[in-house]
Amino acid sequence: MQPRKQHLVDTALTLFNQYGYHATGIDLILAQSKVSKATLYKHFRSKDELILAVLEQRHNQILAMFNSKVEQAALKGSHPLLGIFDALDEWFNSDEFYGCNFINASAEYAASLDPIHVFAAQHKQAIVDLIKTQLTATETNQAEQISLLIEGAIVMAHTRGIKNSALTAKIMAQYLISTS
Repeated sequence: MQPRKQHLVDTALTLFNQYGYHATGIDLILAQSKVSKATLYKHFRSKDELILAVLEQRHNQILAMFNSKVEQAALKGSHPLLGIFDALDEWFNSDEFYGCNFINASAEYAASLDPIHVFAAQHKQAIVDLIKTQLTATETNQAEQISLLIEGAIVMAHTRGIKNSALTAKIMAQYLISTS
């Protein structure tokens, strides 16, 4: 990605995390990024296109974070899938946790056919697909339940400030896996 385009995406991500998607206007993004309106529209035809670029970047970051922890868990001899909960625990306890960009985006862009809502749903499906890759054939029926634990942990950490919710969900996932 070109440096100015990347700077716009990074600035927009920070502002969307702080204020939400609808509440963050183009003028604020321009002021914070110190980029001209012409430069913004050279890279993005609309605010929605910028939001989609932000979500795509965040999607890739989350998948990389999860995959890294899955690999680490496997190397430690633990069920690889449990690494996702370790990643969540680190995220929840970092200064970078503002809730889930995809839950927030789907709430603000609630129409099921809105491209932002569609992308958020695709991200959530990609997480289920990742979960499935870490389960044996007899465990794959647990994928949606484990996804529910992940989503619940995110919401609990964000809305109620329960920062250890990922570790609680990890124990529950361990139980689900062991009983399948």
